[in-house]
Amino acid sequence: MRLGLALGYWGRGPAPAHLDLATEAERLGYDSVWTAEAWGSDAFTPLTWIAAHTSRIRLGTAIAQMAARTPTATAMHALTLDHLSGGRMMLGLGLSGPQVVEGWYGRPFPASPLTATREYVDVVRQVLRREAPVTLDGRFHSHPYRGQDGTGTGRPLKPITHPLRADLPLLLGAEGPKNIAQTTRIADGWLPLYWSPTRTDVYQASLTDLPDGFMIAPMARAQVCDDVTEGLLPVKAMLGFYIGGMGHAARNFHADLMARMGYEAEARRIQELFLAGRRQEAVLAVPDAFADEISLVGPRERIAERLELWRKGPVTDLLVTAPDPRTLRVLAELNC
Repeated sequence: MRLGLALGYWGRGPAPAHLDLATEAERLGYDSVWTAEAWGSDAFTPLTWIAAHTSRIRLGTAIAQMAARTPTATAMHALTLDHLSGGRMMLGLGLSGPQVVEGWYGRPFPASPLTATREYVDVVRQVLRREAPVTLDGRFHSHPYRGQDGTGTGRPLKPITHPLRADLPLLLGAEGPKNIAQTTRIADGWLPLYWSPTRTDVYQASLTDLPDGFMIAPMARAQVCDDVTEGLLPVKAMLGFYIGGMGHAARNFHADLMARMGYEAEARRIQELFLAGRRQEAVLAVPDAFADEISLVGPRERIAERLELWRKGPVTDLLVTAPDPRTLRVLAELNC
């Protein structure tokens, strides 16, 4: 099981520790470093900055939001950074949810998310292969554009720049069973949002007949600390925000996933509290047991014991969000 460093997205401003953590991860032998975006900082610019200060560690987006860019624009970002980094780029994509797609990007959330994802990936793959001009008679992504409000003068194009790698790894963030199953067919890897090494049966039906080399790369908060309860508070804060606030009361993919993982009543209670403006109560309503099973928190000996559970399962890459170099170092030592 390879280790990666997941830096996420910025909060109120640039995260001053991110570059130091990325360079330390490379020094410790971590395989990859990943950036993200929500509705603030973008995923590609910080990753390019990290690329300029490193030489070996692979670079991934976990995740870049599909609604933020057309598939050709995303492919341009990926092929450009792949060239600049000497072939270290991995493209992680996600559809996000209706609240973000419609509220932030001002676009309709696709009526058929699986079809929209499949078409997006198809276009990105065509750009990276550069075998012919990009063409797709798609429901959501047409190349050339054929809408009634167009001029009708568009013509198929292929990238001027020759991509460094036609097989640049493409991973998808997927939560629903059908979406995960499709991911195993059209992508090179899967970026689970929550992964419990004791509940792998939740995903079993969607992960049959995996192709050789398929990456399963979940993110997990990691922190070496003496007080487990205190160490879990950042995990609970993240869960409270995602489950309570990242979606509509009637349509929240994160809450639905928590429910499928055995915490349905708790997920609905978190939503109820968060949407009522009682955010601190929503965070405290997150069960310690759930926060604990999807993270690696506590003294070194406890983390060592729990890390073995992750290593025994199908996870190929563990992407850790770690707040300090000490935690990165301990995980590197334990994963040798």
